[in-house]
Amino acid sequence: MPFADLPGVRLHYRFDGAADAPVIVLSNSLGTDLDMWAPQIDALARQCRVLRYDTRGHGRSAVTPGPYAMETLARDVLALTDHLGIAQFDFCGLSMGGMTGMWLGIHAPQRLRRLVLANTAAQIGPPESWNARIEKVASSGMASISAAVLGRWFTPAFLAREQSAVAAMQRMIEATPAAGYMACCAAVRDTDLRADIARIAAPTLVIAGTQDVATPPADGAFVAAQVAGARMIELDAGHLSNIEQAAGFTNALLAHLPA
Repeated sequence: MPFADLPGVRLHYRFDGAADAPVIVLSNSLGTDLDMWAPQIDALARQCRVLRYDTRGHGRSAVTPGPYAMETLARDVLALTDHLGIAQFDFCGLSMGGMTGMWLGIHAPQRLRRLVLANTAAQIGPPESWNARIEKVASSGMASISAAVLGRWFTPAFLAREQSAVAAMQRMIEATPAAGYMACCAAVRDTDLRADIARIAAPTLVIAGTQDVATPPADGAFVAAQVAGARMIELDAGHLSNIEQAAGFTNALLAHLPA
């Protein structure tokens, strides 16, 4: 179980794939850990060196005092890849992870080869909804929000059909440290990259979920319109499209990466 002791934080990470293959970094969504990417790993590892990590405050990574800022979460990626000797990498992030990717594309363009922004937005709001969620977790814990979160993550059809997968994701939500979750809620709440994303130069793929109520396709279309040359696809999925439409997501991701 590898850990990186970085300035101010300890991050849990995992490698899959050949050591000499090009590196792709996968960044998890709010309330999940690196295992959310399990449906993609077998296919990706045949082509890439896959680096997954638990975002600060999630999974087995350290819960440092909050609130966090998106810059902090993105600089964690730079510190981790520096620690591992990775000068350049492809990056795929979903939701909060996508915001992390946007920050990197804006502020560390020399580190990115290609960028995938999935089920995300340059601003996810309104702030009042994040404050209400923070207050709910502070007063009642993670279990108090898990049903509502699952309802945003997946379509009703998936929730009814894939009960085993849904139960696994519920366990993942409820295992997320409350303090880390609230600190990352604040990072998402306070992030507005709308005026800056046109500075992203990396070849960019935007993936949206047709039935995503958290970051609707219009949010992805805005990002794709601002980033020169960006391409957007829609999958018939809710927010966690990499799970609900795993094959379509993986195929789109692989097609965007260099052969």
